[in-house]
Amino acid sequence: QVQLVESGGGLVQPGGSLRLSCAASGFALDYHAIGWFRQAPGKEREGVSCISPSDGNTYYADSVKGRFTISRDNAKNTMYLQMNSLKSEDTAVYYCAAVATPMATIRGCYLGMDYWGQGTQVTVSS
Repeated sequence: QVQLVESGGGLVQPGGSLRLSCAASGFALDYHAIGWFRQAPGKEREGVSCISPSDGNTYYADSVKGRFTISRDNAKNTMYLQMNSLKSEDTAVYYCAAVATPMATIRGCYLGMDYWGQGTQVTVSS
């Protein structure tokens, strides 16, 4: 059974950092396109950062470039989102996701990924 479980969310002050984790089971992350998404209250879900394993490309939303870093540990079958210099506008529920087809090529984050975690709340506030 495929499962994605996020952790690491919480309350942080502006300018602070958090690292989100997403543990996968039922499939190997390193062969699948993966990504992080977020949804703020009253807003649509949006892509934050994604990796396309077939061509090695990594994508970031303009709003997080230079502040967030996506990575994965294949041995732990876990993906991460390191978030630095957090702003109040980063407040949202963050979700990890993956494409079911191995080695699929993606040209950016898209909402049609097949597997989704349950989400973890990130609140940036003083």
